[in-house]
Amino acid sequence: MEKRFTFKDLFVLSFLTIVFITLLLTMYMVDRQWQKMSQMQRNMDEQTNDLRGLRTAMQTLEQRLSSGQLVSNAHAPANGDVPAAFGRAQAVTQNEDYATGDWSMQAFGNNLETLTPLVSSDAYSGEVQGYVFESLLQRDPDTLEWQGLIARDWQVSEDGLRFTFQLRKDVVFSDGQPLTAHDVAFTFAFMMTEAIAAPRQRAYYQKIKSVTATSDHEVVFEFSEPYFNSMSLAGGMAVLPRHFYEPYLKEPEAFNQSKGLLLGSGPYRLKDPKGWTPDQGLVELERNPRYWGPVVPAFDKLVWTIIVNEAARLTTFRNGEIDTYSARPREYQTLLEDKEFMAKVHHFEYMSPVAGYRYIGWNQLKDGKPTPFADKRVRQAMTYLTDRERINQEIYLGYAEIAISPFSPRSKQHDPKLKPRPFDVNKALALLKEAGYEDRNGDSVIEDAKGNPLKFELAFPQESEDYRRMILFMKDLYARAGVVLEPKPTEWSVMLDMIKKRNYDAMAIGWTSGIETDIYQYLHGDQTKDGGDNFIGYQNPELDRLIDEARATVDEEKRMQLWRQVENILYEDQPYTFLMRRTSLSFIDNRYRNLKITNTGLNFGFTPIENYVPGPLQKYGH
Repeated sequence: MEKRFTFKDLFVLSFLTIVFITLLLTMYMVDRQWQKMSQMQRNMDEQTNDLRGLRTAMQTLEQRLSSGQLVSNAHAPANGDVPAAFGRAQAVTQNEDYATGDWSMQAFGNNLETLTPLVSSDAYSGEVQGYVFESLLQRDPDTLEWQGLIARDWQVSEDGLRFTFQLRKDVVFSDGQPLTAHDVAFTFAFMMTEAIAAPRQRAYYQKIKSVTATSDHEVVFEFSEPYFNSMSLAGGMAVLPRHFYEPYLKEPEAFNQSKGLLLGSGPYRLKDPKGWTPDQGLVELERNPRYWGPVVPAFDKLVWTIIVNEAARLTTFRNGEIDTYSARPREYQTLLEDKEFMAKVHHFEYMSPVAGYRYIGWNQLKDGKPTPFADKRVRQAMTYLTDRERINQEIYLGYAEIAISPFSPRSKQHDPKLKPRPFDVNKALALLKEAGYEDRNGDSVIEDAKGNPLKFELAFPQESEDYRRMILFMKDLYARAGVVLEPKPTEWSVMLDMIKKRNYDAMAIGWTSGIETDIYQYLHGDQTKDGGDNFIGYQNPELDRLIDEARATVDEEKRMQLWRQVENILYEDQPYTFLMRRTSLSFIDNRYRNLKITNTGLNFGFTPIENYVPGPLQKYGH
């Protein structure tokens, strides 16, 4: 017999539904209250620590007064001992419309694997860390001269092997603990510990023999041999807090596998310095309430969301949900013609003097065996088959320049006699035939003597439309010479794993660059070992010798001659097919003020922060 749904059933069902919803709301409110209580407890703990530190300082002051140790401060600098690195940021605070507040909203195009320093290797995590960590010195973005940040003074021995820094006494980490010379010495010892996954850093810092804290506020770097970039190594090292990271020396794998161990002395901090995880889908930094610097950073928060799809990033920018957008060339030209869009933004078009470059890395050793790319004639042929001029004009619309080597054409490292290899199919075919490749069975694919076709997968970031279009274009070009390219769009985290395991045929990717580029990390033979960044397995003893000699040559004129010899070997060997240096095509919400092009590029993202949003234009945090 069929049962009927009665009014009583409806009442019971409604009652149960109300109870269920009430329980959900109660759980939500309890969770919110718990979060608030946790934050209040954290704030109280921080205030307690600050009061404890203040009480200790007052006791010390009383002792000095009672013993007659306190002397006049008549010799203190008239400017309040403001570090030179803050000069530009401090000048901006004098603008009539200057204001603090608002959030800076940005987006990353790839997921981040980790924010932990040393372990992380991508530019995105480095960008975040730049707001959290600080170094002893910093370059002026216009003059490129070194300026004091944590260091108030420094001396260099006549032989260039000893660097002595006097540290400021008012620098503290974001948890209130003072930063001392012992933290600087610890940072070096920590990264040089073999159990810590920091092979990239050890590759550079191995020239330092020792770092010693001679007092709480003086540290000495001793180099084992001259190195042209010694000041950058010593003065530019991001200082880690000993009390926070030292416990991981006892459990290094916990550090190596961590995702968000991030605490420093910089203007911003993670709310929970141990709690960030990739599944959060964003990175949020809050202003460091204990920041020691004389200029309070303008923004209350810096937020990066993860938006992998390029079209979605543009839509999000158009909707005002993020404040910056780096456009692709076709988008850029279209957006310039959109009057409504342009009324809401600043736009910048520039070639940064430290612009990185895109390249194809030809893996020469896979599964312990040489690949076809172990033969330099094959690598040369692949460069001749890559019509970089058409790629520039048809894909980048001229908003790029062909890369010749790791060295910028505006750098003294570059040999001006070298010109990009032209597109030349006949030259490529001749080289491939010389290397043993020709069409042996009439199928329009070239094979070696054993009948193996010259066929390879080319991995590239699947999120990038420019890479996709470029590689499909190259696939057609290579097919004309009988070379089979199989495009392999790949998620960024998977690409990093492929690099780590050396498990790929070829890869289209990019390197960042610098004022003077030291290529030891990724092209020296020593860096083919596990963890090194020479993940293409390239080795040339003569190149290694010249890199070593250039790095040890302090005299700039002699060093540049050596770098040019290095460049000529790379031009001959073609370990990479160097593709492009892209022109930066940037849009930034017009709320922002004091955006300027400097000798190191746009000043957006510099620390100390020079940008701000006037009060009436602020959108967040009210």
